[in-house]
Amino acid sequence: MPIIEPTYKPPFWAKTSFISTVFSGLARSVEGVEQTRERITLPDTDFLDLDWSYAKQKSNKVIVLLHGLEGSAQRPYIKGTAKLFNENNIDAVGVNFRGCSGEPNRLFRSYHSGATEDLEAVMHHVLSKGIYDEIYIKGISLGANMALKYVGERDDVPKELKAVIAVSAPCFLKGSCEALLRFKNKHYAIRFLAHLKEKLKPKLEQFPQNITNKDFNSIKTLIDFDDVYTSKAHGFDGALDYYDKASCLQFLPNIKVPSLIINALNDSFLSPECFPIKEAKHNSNLFLEMPKYGGHVGFIDKANVYYNERRALEFVNKLP
Repeated sequence: MPIIEPTYKPPFWAKTSFISTVFSGLARSVEGVEQTRERITLPDTDFLDLDWSYAKQKSNKVIVLLHGLEGSAQRPYIKGTAKLFNENNIDAVGVNFRGCSGEPNRLFRSYHSGATEDLEAVMHHVLSKGIYDEIYIKGISLGANMALKYVGERDDVPKELKAVIAVSAPCFLKGSCEALLRFKNKHYAIRFLAHLKEKLKPKLEQFPQNITNKDFNSIKTLIDFDDVYTSKAHGFDGALDYYDKASCLQFLPNIKVPSLIINALNDSFLSPECFPIKEAKHNSNLFLEMPKYGGHVGFIDKANVYYNERRALEFVNKLP
C-alpha cells in the first residue's frame, strides 16, 4: 500500500523526542478505566494475568492490548486505548506478559519480543468465550513487534482477527538494541536494564541450575542481558540469534490481516530498518505511517487521547 500521510500535529512543547517520550512514560495518567483481572494457565503450566475493561453495552468486538518492555496492562498507553475503545462500544483486554502483573511467573523463562506462543494462547482464550466476532490487536513497542510477528509468521490466523495496530514497532531488534545503546539513549538503557536485572534476581535462587551469580554479574548492557538470560531462557543461541529470529521485519511480506504501523521519524529507539517502506509498498495489507514527531510512544494530543489511539480506532472503524 502507499505510505499513509500522517496528520499528527503535537503541542509545540512536545516536538522533541525526549520530552514526548519521557512525559508520556512518566507523567501521563489515565483515569476512568475499570479493569477486571483474569488469570489463565498456559500450556507449559505458567500463567498470564489479563486485565479486562468493558463497553457500557454488550459488545461482540474486543481489542487485545500488548505492552512494551517492562510495562504492564496498567500503563497509560494501554489504559488510554482501552478507555477510548470502551467508549466506542469495544471491549478491551490488556495482557500482562509473564512476570509483569506484579507477581513473579513460575518458570525460568519469562517474556520476549517474539513470544507469539503466549499471544496465541491469549487469542485461543478470548475466542473460547464465544462472544467476539471481531478481534483487533494493538501492540506497543515490544508488543508491536510481537503482534506483527504473530500475524506474519502463520497462515492460520483466526478469521475473527480483523486488524493489527503496531505503535513504535522495533521491527529490526538488533538495530533497535544498538540504537538504545547509543550515548543519547543512555538514560533509557540504564533504566530498562535496572528493571530487568531486578526482576531476574529472584530466579538466581529459584533456578540456580540455570543461572549463576557470575552470570548475573557479567550483565552490563542490554545485549549482555539478552545474551546471558533472554536467549538461553527461551531457546536461542545467544542475543544475535534471538534478535534475528524474533524480529518481525522478515515476516511482514506474509501479513494477510490489515495491519497499521505507526513509527515516528524522531523515535530514537528505532534504526532505519524499523521503517519498512519497501515491505509496505509491496503488501496491500500493510499500512505504514511515519509522523515527523512522536518519539517513542509519545504521540501527545488533545484531551489526553493520544494520536496513535485515535488512529487505531479510525483504522478499525474503516475496515470493510
